[in-house]
Amino acid sequence: MAISSAEVVVQQQLDAYNAKNVAAWLATYALTAEQFTLHGERFAFGHEEMRARIVVRFSEPDLYAELLQRIVMGNIVIDYECITRNFPEGKGTLEMMCIYEVTDGLIQKASFAIGSQKLLK
Repeated sequence: MAISSAEVVVQQQLDAYNAKNVAAWLATYALTAEQFTLHGERFAFGHEEMRARIVVRFSEPDLYAELLQRIVMGNIVIDYECITRNFPEGKGTLEMMCIYEVTDGLIQKASFAIGSQKLLK
């Protein structure tokens, strides 16, 4: 099965996230991209707001997103990931469902469902 252009962009986004490369990560998003909680509020609009949020996240030394499963349907890409984070209580993980809408080669909208965090011993 051929890899779709939407999947390529989302993989570039994931690679940039794991490399903590702000410029490469933002380059996968449209200038007016929006990020939402799943079925909820918009928490970032455009590169300026997204940059402010991701710079804080990228400062976590153990940050890493492991792709567990991916579903692609046309221009929609759904990633199920296990994210390693540095929480105030210590290093841990959380499950995340990421739903990306890709148009014209860029992520236009992204929605995230976040599972409960588990501290690592």
